[in-house]
Amino acid sequence: MCNTETDQDLAAFSRRDLGLIAGSIGLASAAPARAAALPVTERMVSVKTPDGMADCHFAAPAKGKHPGVIVWPDIYGLRPAFQQMGKKLAESGYAVLTVNPFYRSAKAPTSPEGSPRDEASRAKIGEMRKLMTPDAIARDAQALVAFLDKQKSVNPKRKIGTTGYCMGGGLIMRTAAAVPSRVGAAASFHGGNLATDAPDSPHLLIPKMKADFLFAIAAKDDERNPTEKDRLRMAYRATSLAAEIEVYEGTLHGWCVSDGQAWNPPAAERAWGRLLALFGKALA
Repeated sequence: MCNTETDQDLAAFSRRDLGLIAGSIGLASAAPARAAALPVTERMVSVKTPDGMADCHFAAPAKGKHPGVIVWPDIYGLRPAFQQMGKKLAESGYAVLTVNPFYRSAKAPTSPEGSPRDEASRAKIGEMRKLMTPDAIARDAQALVAFLDKQKSVNPKRKIGTTGYCMGGGLIMRTAAAVPSRVGAAASFHGGNLATDAPDSPHLLIPKMKADFLFAIAAKDDERNPTEKDRLRMAYRATSLAAEIEVYEGTLHGWCVSDGQAWNPPAAERAWGRLLALFGKALA
C-alpha cells in the first residue's frame, strides 16, 4: 500500500474536534445495554504465516462451535482496547482472532495506549506499516483463516467474518478478496483509503469478494473525502453483494475505539449493533 495511507491515518488521529469529544464523553453513560454475555475464554496465540509468527489475541465462547472472526486493529495495533473488543464480540457468540498487524516488526503492544503523539513513535509506526503490502496482507489472511478453521471452538461449516478499524478498513477488503470462499461478512469502522485512484485501491478487489459489507463512516472523514462513499456504492452496485454504507453524524475518525480521544460511545454502540445484525444474517 502507498505511504500516503499511513500519513493520512496518523494525521487523522492528531486532528481532534474538542467540542465533539467533550460531548461524546459526556454521553458515555447513555450507551445501550448489551444482551446477556456468554462465558468466554481468551488467550494469546501465535499464528504461523509465510512471513513469520503473528501474535494474536483469541477469545471464544467457553462451549460449542461458532463462526470465526478476524479483527484488524487500527494503525496503533493490537492492545488492551482491542483485546477487550475481541472479548466483547466473543460474548455474542463468535470465535474472535484479533491480529497484531505489525508482527513482522515487533510483538504487541506496539502502541500500548493508542494515539502516540511524539514524532519518533509516529515515524516508527509508519516504517512498520510499509511491510504490510497488499500481497503480504493476502498471505496473512489465508493463514489466519486456516488457523481459525482448526480451532475446536470454530465451526468451519459457517462463514468467517472480519472487522477493521481505520487502516483495518482496507485490510478487511483484502481479506475478503484473498479468501472469498470462507469470508462471508466484513465491517469497516472509520476506514480510510478504501476507494482511491491508486492501482491497488481496495475497492478494485470487490469483484473477487463474496462477502456482505458494512461501512460505518466517520462524519469528519466524509467531510475530508466526500466522494469515497459514492465510489464504494458504485462498485457494489456492479455486483450482487450487499453493502450498508452510512456516514455516522457527529463522529470523528476513530470514534469506535475506546482508548482514543475521538471515542463516541452512543455512536459506537449503534455501529456495534449494525455489526451484530450483519454477522447474525451473513454468518448464520
